[in-house]
Amino acid sequence: MPSLPTKRRELLQELSRTLGRELSARTIIFHQAIAERLGLNATDHKCLDIARRAQAMTAGELAVLTGLTTGAITGVIDRLERAGFVSRVRDANDRRRVVIQPIAERARDIAPLLESLDTAWTALCGRYSDRELALINRFMNDSILMLRGEAQNVRSAGARSRAGRGKAIAAPRRRRD
Repeated sequence: MPSLPTKRRELLQELSRTLGRELSARTIIFHQAIAERLGLNATDHKCLDIARRAQAMTAGELAVLTGLTTGAITGVIDRLERAGFVSRVRDANDRRRVVIQPIAERARDIAPLLESLDTAWTALCGRYSDRELALINRFMNDSILMLRGEAQNVRSAGARSRAGRGKAIAAPRRRRD
C-alpha cells in the first residue's frame, strides 16, 4: 500500500490525537464532574443517561447497551434507585419483567448542570455552516458506530484470551464505598 502524503498523514495524526484522545478525555472528565455533583460515579451517571434516553428498559437491555455484566448493572441500578434517579417497575404486560423507569423529577436536577454546556455548544455550532455541521454530524455518527464495533472487538478478544489462557489482563480493582 502506498504511503500517505505527509500533509494527510499529519492531519490524520492530529485528528487522532485531538478527537481520539483529547476530546475523549475531556468528555469523560466533564461527565465525571456532572456525576460528582449528582452524587454518582461516572458509570452510574452514563447508565442513567442511557436509561433516560430510552425512557424505560430492563436491566438486561442496559447491560447489553453498556457491555457491563448483569451483576454490575444490578449494582448500578441499586445505586441509582437509592439516589432516587430510577425505580424498578413491574411490566404491566408481563409481571415477571422488571423495567427500569427514570424518575422525571430527578431529571430536573440534572438540567441546570447542563445549561452552560448547552449555551457553549450552541455558540460553537454557530461558527459552522449547515453543510459543515452535516459533515461533522456524519463523521461523529460514523465514529460512534466504529467505537461500538471496537469495544465489541476488545471484549471478544478478552473472552478469547480468557478461554485460551484461563485469565484476562487484570483490571485495576476499584474501592467500594
